[in-house]
Amino acid sequence: MKEFIEYILQFGNLNKQQIDLVAGKATELKLSKENYFSEAGKIPRQAGFLVDGVVRGCYYNNTGEEITRCFITENSLIADYINFEANTVSTEYLQACIDCKLILFSKDNWDELTHTIVGWDNIKNKMVQKCLYQKSRKSPVISEDATTRYLEFMNNHPSLVNRIPLTYIASYLGVTQQSLSRIRKNIR
Repeated sequence: MKEFIEYILQFGNLNKQQIDLVAGKATELKLSKENYFSEAGKIPRQAGFLVDGVVRGCYYNNTGEEITRCFITENSLIADYINFEANTVSTEYLQACIDCKLILFSKDNWDELTHTIVGWDNIKNKMVQKCLYQKSRKSPVISEDATTRYLEFMNNHPSLVNRIPLTYIASYLGVTQQSLSRIRKNIR
């Protein structure tokens, strides 16, 4: 919880009573590798803060191929936020790449913070902006060759290279796992 409190205090000030209220509305969740935080076809019912682990945003294209769109790492808000707020069905999955530890808020508890804490909306909006920016795909330009895309991935996400399964990295880069293995072998 300490990590989450430090995170939200970057975006605004809260007094001890408000911090205690936030802490009281949260629960901890351990999300095992490959389990889903939220799923396509369902309405997201929770927002969270990733204390430890890596989560990926993914979807299936029209040919049924799984595409990894983004990676979310520690000390980040995690939610399919637009659908969470609108109470609408999600079109993507948020899946644990490795075992994760999260601070979790139900929709009711998240909304209660808005109605109870003066200034929470401002803090929340700044957290959501950062969350949406992190989820927006700032990644490989498919017109670049696969080696260049992998080198950029290593540069942009050095902590992920040896933490998450290669299948997820390959999906993110738009290459097969075999191609990625070849690229990695040639770089060494």
